[in-house]
Amino acid sequence: MPLSRFLPVAALLVTSMLSAQVPQQTTDMVKRIFASRDFAPQRFGPARWLEEGTAYTTVEKSEANPDASDIVRYATASGERSIYISARQLVAAGATDPLEIEDYSWSADGKQALIFTNSERVWRQNTRGDFWVLDRVSGRLSKLGGDAPASTLMYAKFSPQGDRVAYVRQGDIYVERVADGAITRITSGADSLHVHGMSDWVYEEEFDLRDGFRWSPDGTRIAYTDFDMTGVGTFVLINNTDSLYPQVIPIQYPKAGTTNSAVRIGVVSASGGPTVWIQTPGDARDNYIPRIEWAGPQELVIQRINRRQDTNLVLLADAATGSVRTVMTEKDSAWVDVVDDLRWLEGGKRFLWVSERDGWRHAYLVNRVDGKITLATPGAFDVSGIAGVDEKSGWLYYIASPDNATQRYLWRVKLSGTPKPERLTPTPQAGLHTYRLSPDNKWAFHTWSAFDTPPTIELVSLPDHKSTRVLADNAVLRAAVAPVIKRPVEFFKVPTADGTLMDGWMIKPADFDSTKAYPILMYVYGEVAGQTVLDSWSSGAGLWYRTLADQGYIVASVDNRGTPAPKGRHWRKQVYGAIGILSSSDQADAVRALTRTRAYIDPGRVAIWGWSGGGSSTLQALFRYPDLYQVGMSVAPVPDERLYDTIYQERYSGLLPQNADAYEKASAITYAEGLKGRLLLVHGSGDDNVHYQGSEKLVNRLIELGKSFDFMTYPNRSHCICEGTGTTLHVYSLLTRYLNEHLPAGPVDRRPIP
Repeated sequence: MPLSRFLPVAALLVTSMLSAQVPQQTTDMVKRIFASRDFAPQRFGPARWLEEGTAYTTVEKSEANPDASDIVRYATASGERSIYISARQLVAAGATDPLEIEDYSWSADGKQALIFTNSERVWRQNTRGDFWVLDRVSGRLSKLGGDAPASTLMYAKFSPQGDRVAYVRQGDIYVERVADGAITRITSGADSLHVHGMSDWVYEEEFDLRDGFRWSPDGTRIAYTDFDMTGVGTFVLINNTDSLYPQVIPIQYPKAGTTNSAVRIGVVSASGGPTVWIQTPGDARDNYIPRIEWAGPQELVIQRINRRQDTNLVLLADAATGSVRTVMTEKDSAWVDVVDDLRWLEGGKRFLWVSERDGWRHAYLVNRVDGKITLATPGAFDVSGIAGVDEKSGWLYYIASPDNATQRYLWRVKLSGTPKPERLTPTPQAGLHTYRLSPDNKWAFHTWSAFDTPPTIELVSLPDHKSTRVLADNAVLRAAVAPVIKRPVEFFKVPTADGTLMDGWMIKPADFDSTKAYPILMYVYGEVAGQTVLDSWSSGAGLWYRTLADQGYIVASVDNRGTPAPKGRHWRKQVYGAIGILSSSDQADAVRALTRTRAYIDPGRVAIWGWSGGGSSTLQALFRYPDLYQVGMSVAPVPDERLYDTIYQERYSGLLPQNADAYEKASAITYAEGLKGRLLLVHGSGDDNVHYQGSEKLVNRLIELGKSFDFMTYPNRSHCICEGTGTTLHVYSLLTRYLNEHLPAGPVDRRPIP
């Protein structure tokens, strides 16, 4: 039988791609963006502060060996440069080439370096590899792990005294003495369902928890996480491309409403011995422990969040007995966030905490004994992050942007909450600023960029914010993009139906003619995990948008309610239980408002695209508002919310089966019957995060409904669809061709606006 009888969808995609007419100039530019180094940013680092901030180290190309790197020391104030570790010192016995420095850390006294190299990816962000210790005094270079196979160690960390290193190997924790390489295995019993000192897939992805062990301040004990994945559902990935027969890759992946890992905290002597188990309250499978740290030589501070994720208990645990007491309780009617900015002050009498309890994200000081909480950053604004604490002078440094949710700046305020907060970032430098403060809070690595301005990295003194030296000026990148940035981006505000203002940006063609009407491509994410409307530089997609604009498209993006913009708790959390519902409504309101008020936008030529949560939002838009959108390009979406993981989906949608109806109403697949326009669905079959399963279920539903659509599979690619030579270029070439085919570029005469 003719094969074509069985492949109508694939045939449709192939024929449309072959007939698409993309200008050669656009094709060439897409290749430059995604398959060349023409727009690569200048590198700085990885950098590490030394000596409380009076010096720092960074990695630079070796003058003696251009194919290798040195670790270079700079005196912070004077800029005096010296080779701290040369590439020559990183040549192992019997080898000819120096180690590649992928990452590094220092012992507390700065005399020993821990070098990470030869890495292999475990999941999306997790890696394992080889660790080496270099003694700067003796020059001795030694590989950790004894007889461990190559690339099997994870999370290696010096003890506070620098005499030992702890690491995870195949799910167990080992401690190795630096002087003679003696190794002690301090946990046992690891297998595919039990790991110590590391996390399972969902904790890594949603709580950003990877290394699950901590040295005690005196170096005598180690606190660690213990994961029991028994009972967690196994999701199987099928690799059809790397061998003659398929390879099966199992992952313990808890989907919404299913069984979680049982997690507990143990404390064990660094010399080995029995474990003291911390007596955290509640069922270990229906509560989360996303953070543990030492709160002194005898106590741990633990954040324990219930499965509903509306309560965070801050616990102090006795490391010797395992007993716990609750210091404070954080509650929210929607959800609570994990706090990464818990810092001990006043010798451990109080700690820094971040909360939305008054409607804004603020920093608070909490008494260790009675839990009394004091506001440190009063005002109607959000603290986006804590940058540093200068206890000696009484200053708290933080990131905020009270007047513009698309930007970020450095501020400071007295820990007492008075006087008035002081902005340290210079006023003329509008955009997004990030800082890494030195331990003494007198210096910072400062990165600044804006939507039309590539980043500059510099060393600044604080609090005067004086630039001491430029660390990466990106002059080459600025010159390369200058011909591309022909019109400045336009930031705007657009209302929802009830008058709530949303932020947006818009890129217009270089030869824009306001008397004509243009097609518009809306870029969307729309979910709680990301904000698209930021006044910051984006090399890849940002340059692609400009390329499309110069072809004759208007490209725009709008942040709907529920995205993590610094606009207060209500803005972010009113989306609870209605992620796809509220976000798609807001995005539709934005399109209506733009086409109604800007005659140069053609309401009959509207496209939308997004990746991951943005892919889901694209489906929501096409299915729920089919009369607004003519084309949608959905990459790696979650069509059915019941298919995603417990931590993310239950945090924002509630628990199953109690909220089954809400999951149904919020899932795009429920509204697939509404599809009228052209849909391109793209997914990697090896996606361990957003499973290919979801797109397959959507394909089945669309077939059942008799809907025409186009579908592109990238075999064995993960969520980034980036593995393999040419993959990223292929993805964006596909998107470019599809847009050109089904939403032709260029202006037309305006339609009368009623």
